Amino acid sequence: MKAARKLQRLQQPASLIEFVRQFLTPQVWKQARQCVAARRSKPRWDLQPLVLVLVAMTWAVGDSESERFVAARGFYVMTHEARKRPGETLAGFQKALARLPVRQLWALAQGVRDEIRRRYAERLMFGGFVPMGCDGSRIECPRSAELEARMGKGSSEASAPTAWVTAFVHLGSGLLWSWRIGKGTADERLHLRQMLSLLPAEALVVADAAYMGYELARAILQHKSFLLRMSSKVRLYALDETPIEQWQEGPVYYWPETHQKQQQPPLLCRLIRVPAKGQTKRDVWLLTNVLDQQRLSAKTAAKFYRWRWRNEGLFRTYKRTLKKVKLVSRTVRLVHRELEGSLLALQILLAHADLALRPHGTMRRPAVSPRKVLIEIRKEIAACARLGRRTTYRRRLETCRAVKRRQKSPKASRDWPRRKTHQPPAPPLLLTMNDAQKALLQKHISAE
Repeated sequence: MKAARKLQRLQQPASLIEFVRQFLTPQVWKQARQCVAARRSKPRWDLQPLVLVLVAMTWAVGDSESERFVAARGFYVMTHEARKRPGETLAGFQKALARLPVRQLWALAQGVRDEIRRRYAERLMFGGFVPMGCDGSRIECPRSAELEARMGKGSSEASAPTAWVTAFVHLGSGLLWSWRIGKGTADERLHLRQMLSLLPAEALVVADAAYMGYELARAILQHKSFLLRMSSKVRLYALDETPIEQWQEGPVYYWPETHQKQQQPPLLCRLIRVPAKGQTKRDVWLLTNVLDQQRLSAKTAAKFYRWRWRNEGLFRTYKRTLKKVKLVSRTVRLVHRELEGSLLALQILLAHADLALRPHGTMRRPAVSPRKVLIEIRKEIAACARLGRRTTYRRRLETCRAVKRRQKSPKASRDWPRRKTHQPPAPPLLLTMNDAQKALLQKHISAE
């Protein structure tokens, strides 16, 4: 038994590159290579060094892009001493990156996602669901002529060009699951529909009031379950005449008038009221297609929506911890590849540390501090060529656990200038069907 445990400890990853290889396995690299036609001549920058240097540049410290490139390239060379060395200039790296087919980066992201699903397995489940939160955010880009012409802008005409990122986050652990990239004026609800096929079969899509809509709800319930926050822009039809002031939870029909005229069927859902507590000023109204209260109770639904704040935490980690408030690439091709590579780096950063530090069966809160993990990664990159280190990366990783504390202060610290004061959504409008609507409803029920 002692020999078996010792062998198991020896087989566990110890260095940073060994942790990365847990997710970027040889099979994942093979799938990425097979998605494009093979080149006749082998380029100076092959797929593997190109992607690993791109990922390491997201983690490396440096005031300029050239400094981060030197550190990332040095890390790759020292961890792959038997491989052919890649190019030495940042300009050559950027030219090779611009020629990289973006579908190869998509294939790598799919491979990492499959490895997360395989390694976590049933640990992704909570309360019979795999809770997945969806949200989006704008990332500012440089004011180059090409980006100003082709990328969208924010709300102001004088704002810089921006890219839009919509991301799914596993709410039980805070892990980045999947993402879609578009220009600053992209439709985040369309992004969500495009990513539905990437979710597990047991996924419960949790989103705020920006994702409400009949077409989106209908697209989700064809394959998944949803839990969406409602606002006063939504009109629901109650099965009884309970006033909105006395409503707790119950079945309702989501059936906008425009879709009634198009002879589209109503959506039978459950409306849940989460009473305001503590510093919360307004009740939260949630709509779900899970009608069984035993399967999804109001308490569990409220907990899942409270966890949705981890979407905001992920974008904070991406923008502030990884310094991606503003991108550095000045062409559309490089912007897309910088975003894909940096999001892949964030996914691997969270996944490898979480897998190493999280005990089994504790998927209720994030287990790691991304900032602490990034500090240890930067130490590993800076000291990869140094011999005789006293402690391994794995030992230092054990000190990067998240601090467990309860949220007592407001999540928004103060009202920032030039930013609109946030107004919580008002409750939805509960209506009663007239005779014509009841007849049309009965016609749809009879046709099912």
